[in-house]
This record gives sequence, structure tokens and C-alpha cells, in this order.
Amino acid sequence: MSGSNGAKQNSVPLTEGPSRAAARAMLHSIGFTREDLAKPIIGVANTWSEIGPCNFHLRLLADAVKQGIRDTGGTPMEFNTITISDGITMGTEGMRASLVSREVIADSIELVARGNLFDGLVVIAGCDKNMPAAVMALARLDIPSLMLYGGSIAPGHFRGKNVTVQDVFEGIGAHARGTLDDAGLAELEASACPGAGACGGQFTANTMAMACEFLGISPMGLSGVPALSAEKNRSAREAGRIVMQLAHSGLRPSKIITRASLENAIASVAASGGSTNAVLHLLAIAHEAGLPLSIDDFDQISERTPLLCDLKPGGRYVATDYQEAGGSRLLAQRLLQAGLLDGATRNVSGRTLAEEAALAEEKPGQKVIYPLKTPIKATGGLVILKGNIAPEGCVVKIAGHEHLQHRGPARVFDSEEAAFAAVQAGNLKPNDVVVIRYEGPRGGPGMREMLAVTAAIAGTELGNSVALLTDGRFSGATRGLMAGHVAPEAALGGPIAAIREGDTIVFDVAKRELRVELSDAELAERMKSWKEPPSRYARGIFRKYSNTVTSAARGAVTNL
Repeated sequence: MSGSNGAKQNSVPLTEGPSRAAARAMLHSIGFTREDLAKPIIGVANTWSEIGPCNFHLRLLADAVKQGIRDTGGTPMEFNTITISDGITMGTEGMRASLVSREVIADSIELVARGNLFDGLVVIAGCDKNMPAAVMALARLDIPSLMLYGGSIAPGHFRGKNVTVQDVFEGIGAHARGTLDDAGLAELEASACPGAGACGGQFTANTMAMACEFLGISPMGLSGVPALSAEKNRSAREAGRIVMQLAHSGLRPSKIITRASLENAIASVAASGGSTNAVLHLLAIAHEAGLPLSIDDFDQISERTPLLCDLKPGGRYVATDYQEAGGSRLLAQRLLQAGLLDGATRNVSGRTLAEEAALAEEKPGQKVIYPLKTPIKATGGLVILKGNIAPEGCVVKIAGHEHLQHRGPARVFDSEEAAFAAVQAGNLKPNDVVVIRYEGPRGGPGMREMLAVTAAIAGTELGNSVALLTDGRFSGATRGLMAGHVAPEAALGGPIAAIREGDTIVFDVAKRELRVELSDAELAERMKSWKEPPSRYARGIFRKYSNTVTSAARGAVTNL
């Protein structure tokens, strides 16, 4: 066996020498030759699943990635990890598993990679939690590696317009109101998701895919290729070739994921009107990389970054339109021209961000990515509010609406189900503030997304007159005046636990404030009688998670 291959660093103790004959014998039994094992061993972590469209096609992409690795002198070894479909579990107890899965995915990738001493790693991800989990694992492992996004679904078509799964959730609200009949809802349901790929708007999956391009850990231009495009297999083969380049050069995540590249990623989220979940996930990635990042950084970066992308849920277009318009290279070019990015950060492609942006090709006449001189808004899509309800902060997405101030009575619900039932029953009134608590990382546990509630509200006549706050999360498809990630959460004795029915709640985005019109003394008096409710789970993974998870303001991480 030869150990002279410079890219074969980690795996030598696993595959070389007489003492490793038993290990090689086991690998021979599944088809690996001595020649294969003499090459760099590259792990291919696949999040393939038959449960949902986001990951359904990833077996084919894994084959293409492996071919790219073989073409450039490596030996791929594929393994699978789990995934939870947010869109399918939304509005059910199963949604508690979604954020928990981020930690389990990261842990499982780390375990397999450490156990098998890979020389490099490609993680193929396709859904909301797969991507941050992948990058968290890569940051921990710090071996030559990259994350490849499976790509976005094509838009559906319903009664002459493009639709996404967001429209189905909002259709549920319209159906409850009586403005969409059974046949119409069934037609919408059958039309919205025409094939494999992640949800089509600038929801969490596409937000994180784009952010990872700007972070540098995903090859810019490849991740955005749509899931079922003829180009996707070619891009997957290229990802296999790129990881081999990384293995030979020794370029590792610790040289790519830096404070500057994290700021670039945040700017891309702000400029695209991306998901509030990016706050949670980028905080977690920074934690795994050992880099300082706080929730306040998101507000500061968003405040100086214009909103340039007209993407759903606040805008008109979907991810496939974004890619066709010029994609992340074009957006990077715009932001670099404005001095809003660090162009010296590195991408796994081997190029700097500035060099990637120089390759941008803008589609003539495209209307998705606006010019700098005529932004959609002068500031980005994310703001952080603080106040006596949220001393550690909460996240609001303002892209796509002008509802920036609100004062109204609290309608208090201690679970998502209770709030959804009130919406469906028509029990909300204009100007109400829906408060959903005990749905945070610890209290949920798992910090469920509230899309079933927010979409149902958007599907009624109350969409522009009701506000909502929660210690849970929002889907990237959520729109309207909604404050999520309220911290500290109710289960930790945060002030949100003291709110009572009818209390007056004030949102003031300009002042970055979320408060209840109560004195500090009254809040303290109410909390004297507060007791943490018992965990919803006596044992198992949810109990383990609730016992170890941190505040949403710290990324809801468990790896301390």
C-alpha cells in the first residue's frame, strides 16, 4: 500500500499495513480493491429519504458525486443519515422533531466521519435542518469538505399563477374562511409540488443554501441549480471533483468559515428577504466553528444591507427564477459593488468571493435581483427586537410587508394547537396580538415552526391586521408581522410567561422594541407564582434534548 498520496492523510491508519488486513478484508467483501483503499477515502453523507420531495432525489446526486470523486483519484464511501420534512410535519407533534434533527444529523455525520477516518467529506443536503447540520458537522471535523444542496423544486401552477407549498398552507386558511371550496383546495394541493426538490420560495432551505454559498462552504453557482435540472448531475460530479481538490490542497472549513464569511452570509440573507431561521442556524454554525457571533450582529448587518431580491414569501419569484436571473454570483456582485461584503473570503471552489462574483452572468431583463440604485427597500429583511417581553431578543422578518407598528390586546395560547384552533374557529379579531408560548427549544421541546397558524391567519381577512409573537420558530414561508425566537422562552421563566389575556402588546420595529404595557414590578410580581411546567416527555430523545438545549438567542445548540 502507498501512503505517498498527499491527499490521503487521515485514512492511512485505517487502511495501510499488515495490521489492517482484517479491516481491508471486510472492505474487500463489499467490492473495494486494494487499489481503491490506497487512494484518499472520501465520505459522502447522504440525507436521502422517501419521506418528502426535498431529499427524494439525492440517491441519484450521490452517484454523480461519487463519480466525480473517482474521476479525480479518490475512493468514495457513501453513508446515510436522517431527515425530517418540516412541510409534512408542520402543525403536528412531529414538528417537534425538526430542530432536534439538526443536532442528531450533525452528531451522526461527525461520528461516522471520525469513526472511519475519512480524508474528505461531501454532505448532500436537501431540507431545512440538513444544511445547517451538515455545516455544523464540517466545522467540528475540520477536514477537507463541502456541502452540496439538492436543489429547489420547480414551481407549481394553479389557476394561471405559479404556486408553492406556502400557497397550500394559506389555502387552508382560505378554505376555513369559505373563500376556497373543497374542489379548489384539492386542485391546489395536487398542483403545488410538481416533483422532487426543496420548497421553492426563499424559505429556510433556499435561504440556507444561498447563505452557505456566501459562507464559502458550498460551491457558488452549483447549489442553486434546480433539483431536476439536467445540469444538476453535472454540478454534483463537479462537487466530487472539488472535494478532491480540497483534499490535495488541504483547504479546510476553519480557513473558509470565518467571522468575515459569516457576515457575508448574514448580508445575503438580509438582501434576499430570507428566512428568520437563518439567525438560529448561523449562530449555531458560528458556535461550532468557535467564532463570536451574536443575535445583535444580524440587526446591524441587515440595517446596512438593502433588500434586493423579489422572492417569495414576501415577493413574486421563486428560487429557480433567482438562479436563472444570475443567482448568488450576481447578488454577490451587487453587494460587493456597495462595499457590503468581504470579497477576500474563500470558497471551496478555490476562488475568493470577489472572483466568484466576477463570473456572474445576468439574464437580460431579469426582474428578480434588483439594481443597487433601485432596491426594493433600503434596509434588509431581518430585524432584532428587544424589550420587556424579549430581553435576549427576538427575530422579525420585514421583507414583503409594511406593517411595522402594532399595538393591541394579547390573545394567549400555551400551544400551537390551541392557537390554530382559535384561528380556524374565527375567534380572532382585528388588531389582536397572538401569543404562542411554551413552544421554545426547551419548552416545546424542539421549537416548532408556526406556519400552520401564520398561514391560516394570512388566508383570512385578518392577514394584515393581526400580529403574532412566539418563543417558537417561524417557517421561511411565514409572512406578516410575526416575532419569533422570543428569548428567554416561557419554559425558562422568560417574561413571555407572564403575559395574560388582554394585556396590551406593542411592536415598534423602528425602535427595535417589543414590549407589554406593564411595569417591571408587575411583571416580577406575576412571575413569583410561576412554576416551570413538567416536560411533555418523561424519557427519550425529546427529554434528552430539552435537558441540554440552550436559548434560541445562542442558536439552540446542545454541543457545549
